[in-house]
Amino acid sequence: MKVKLIKFHRRIRFRDDKAETAVSSLIDRLLHLLTQEAKLLAGIHGEVADIKDELESIQSFLKDADAKAAAEQDIDEGVKTWVKQVREVAFHIDVAIDQYLLQVAIHDPHPSGFRGTLQKTTHLLKTIIPRHKIAAKIQEIKASVQKINERSKRYGFQSTAQGSCCGARSISWNNDPRKDSLYLDDADVVGIESSIDELISWLVGGSPHRTVVSVVGMGGLGKTTLTKKVYDNQMVKGYFDYHAWISVSQSYKIEDLLRSIIKQFCEGRKELPLSGIDAMDEQLLVNKLRDYLLQKRYVVVFDDVWKIEFWDSIKNSLPNNHVGGRIIITTRNSEVANYCKKSSPVRVYKLQPLPRDKAWELFCKRAFQFDFEGRCPAILEKLSHDIVEKCGGLPLAIVAISGLLSTKEKTMFEWKNLHDSLGFEFGRNPDLSSVNKILSLSFEDLPYNLKSCFLYLGMYPEDYSINCIRLIRQWIAEGFVKEIEGKTLEEVAQEYLIELIHRSLVQVSEVKMDGKVRRCRLHDLLHEIVLQKMKDLSFCHVLLKQESSFEGLIQRMSVNKVSYNVLKGFKDKKIHSLLLFNIDELPKSFMSPFFSDFKFLKVIDFEEAPLDHIPKDVGSLFHLRYLSLRNTKVKMLPKSIGKLQNLETLDLKQTLVSELPIEINRLHKLRHLLAYYHDYGLDFSLASQKGVKIQKGVGCLEELQKLYFVDLNHGGVDLVKDMGKLRHLRKLGVKNLSKETMRALCASIATMNHLQSLDIASISEDEIIDLQSISTPPQCLQRLYIMGHLEKLPDWIQKLQHLARLRICWSRLNEDPLKALQNMPNLLELTISDHAYNGGLQLKEVPSGIQHLRNLEELIFIDMPKEFDESLDPEQGPCYWIVKHVPIVSLSLTRFAQDITAMRSTFSVPSI
Repeated sequence: MKVKLIKFHRRIRFRDDKAETAVSSLIDRLLHLLTQEAKLLAGIHGEVADIKDELESIQSFLKDADAKAAAEQDIDEGVKTWVKQVREVAFHIDVAIDQYLLQVAIHDPHPSGFRGTLQKTTHLLKTIIPRHKIAAKIQEIKASVQKINERSKRYGFQSTAQGSCCGARSISWNNDPRKDSLYLDDADVVGIESSIDELISWLVGGSPHRTVVSVVGMGGLGKTTLTKKVYDNQMVKGYFDYHAWISVSQSYKIEDLLRSIIKQFCEGRKELPLSGIDAMDEQLLVNKLRDYLLQKRYVVVFDDVWKIEFWDSIKNSLPNNHVGGRIIITTRNSEVANYCKKSSPVRVYKLQPLPRDKAWELFCKRAFQFDFEGRCPAILEKLSHDIVEKCGGLPLAIVAISGLLSTKEKTMFEWKNLHDSLGFEFGRNPDLSSVNKILSLSFEDLPYNLKSCFLYLGMYPEDYSINCIRLIRQWIAEGFVKEIEGKTLEEVAQEYLIELIHRSLVQVSEVKMDGKVRRCRLHDLLHEIVLQKMKDLSFCHVLLKQESSFEGLIQRMSVNKVSYNVLKGFKDKKIHSLLLFNIDELPKSFMSPFFSDFKFLKVIDFEEAPLDHIPKDVGSLFHLRYLSLRNTKVKMLPKSIGKLQNLETLDLKQTLVSELPIEINRLHKLRHLLAYYHDYGLDFSLASQKGVKIQKGVGCLEELQKLYFVDLNHGGVDLVKDMGKLRHLRKLGVKNLSKETMRALCASIATMNHLQSLDIASISEDEIIDLQSISTPPQCLQRLYIMGHLEKLPDWIQKLQHLARLRICWSRLNEDPLKALQNMPNLLELTISDHAYNGGLQLKEVPSGIQHLRNLEELIFIDMPKEFDESLDPEQGPCYWIVKHVPIVSLSLTRFAQDITAMRSTFSVPSI
């Protein structure tokens, strides 16, 4: 740059010496300034690398701090202050790194030659002040880090890498409420009578092999209460020779557990304790137990097991002596039960929340045990039902809250006061703090990397059914998901979610046909606890309808039912994530400055927001990784969308966007592109879904995993060939497939080795779909939807052993489609439509072969003739026997077919 400026100076002709001297002086000063700035820039590079290292150290410190906080109930206030300061510094380091990337390291490419040199110089001059601010901020952070290190030595905090907190830990409390569940009278127990009977039958019946019976459920659900009632049952006591109840919890020594088992066995048989067991090591104790239990029938309860490794510690001490030994394990983690299957038969009892009527019975029994003859007075019924509903069938919470209310005056004022402040009361009221502690145990036991994932669910409103794919993509955008060789980030995140479900922290609210979780939610009380955790850890600020202002450190914000007037007063511009729910308006006057001001956003979710316009300033969000406009009225995207170099997810589903700017092809990190509109009133029709027009060049998006739907009527063969470069695609949907693009599409699909879902629709009902020329069909394909003039299923479909869902609509099959499907054991869903009025094969009876698809769970026939419908009548239909093994069989009509057949009736065929 220096040489170019000097050459430029020599080419200029000056009118006089003064002008030449002035320009020379200016250039000298500019060169000196640029030299100094280059040194500063190099220094900043080094400083940023240093604070990145510091950030990793601080995150390690925070792991240790969280572990200590979980293990100690009464933490010194100085330590709490220290931890809070550590979190704040970690946030400031994160912001400083983002500022550095945004203002210094990233700028638009400049042309070559003198013009490029001049633009680079101008850029350096423009960014002098921001660079100096960043340099000063980094020095300030480093000084803070130095002070933190001094405090860490003073309070004895170490990183987890040094092993300060790598073992099991126990949480101490003055009055463990779990002990109460061991001494409940039968009259105090509600809603578990049938569960007791079933578990007793499991214990005294069945195989003579040693069997593990695991009672699984979230904290506070009553696992210990249920198991104790079973354990104390006289039938169980009489059936087994030896009995032992062992409380395990999070901290235990295996030697102590083995000694306790031996002592309880001896006490139960009124035998003298075995001599010398207190001095025995683990191996001797195991041998002693095995000898003692030779040909003895035993039952041992291990209550409150947390780790799957526990089974490895205990399995050899309780032998399989083939006389009906039983081991009962209560746990919050279903993986504990599954792990036992390695060496023993296992029966899992998943304890469910109390149904509403039983929850109400338990509440009234406790709240009004000495008043109103155990009945709720009419004036308190509405509030009482609301409180019980809040408990979500959790006996621990019902007992605690109703117990507290039993001490209050039975007035509307007292009831409403508790109802309105229930979340706050869990944290401070000693009568309810036990509920908080027990539910918090599961959170504290989480691996550190899963804690942020779990807290993120708290950003969704209470009772919200969360789309799991949406949640997973947000986790990835936040950087919570760590890479594992051989797996995609989405697959790793799916494992995170499954672990949270297995730990009984996340509830499943909807399951797909293939058994995968579609939607999940948090229990209401867990949601309250998560809100408090998020506040304590400065993880997220949840802005609710009743709030008018907010302050403090804010990394993420969830906005629910807040008026625009409150939202426009938000001034903190350093937040990383913003989720909006139930917003009344987002005018253009708000959106334009919003995008230009909040430059550090990584996640923006506008799903179902009242939004119809995206300003060009969206391009200034360099760090943005997740952008959802789903179910909004947005019609087009600005060209500046191409500047979002880090964008991973662009969700335009159910928007009015019909064409994407060519600049979209610059988004080389894009993983998920969803852009289509579905008219549910036209289901199973070619017109039911509209894709988007995409420009040629999409092959540059090599990280793309989901592309759904592409309108092939725009771009033609060149676009389809370009799609063949997308080797990482897992899901592809195309619309308006024509004869010209058919062969090119088949060639492109043959290169997509990871494809799991393929959705194809032709440009018209007369356009023939021929997929036979796909030379190498994707072997991972699980879902295949074909909509159009299909005369014959491709031969290669028989090779798709993973195919689970097949849909054939608007087909004109000239042969029985089931012939090709009889050897497909994993097929779970089959949808077939027939349009006799279009000249296709008219199906008058059920295709042969369905009876051989034994794993089929859903079967749908669309627009079949009347004779076909009648053949499936459960009472008189001659073909009903063919489909009676399928759980769901449906006969449906499209709107078009209804018009043609004069609204002929439909019915669903029940399975037996």
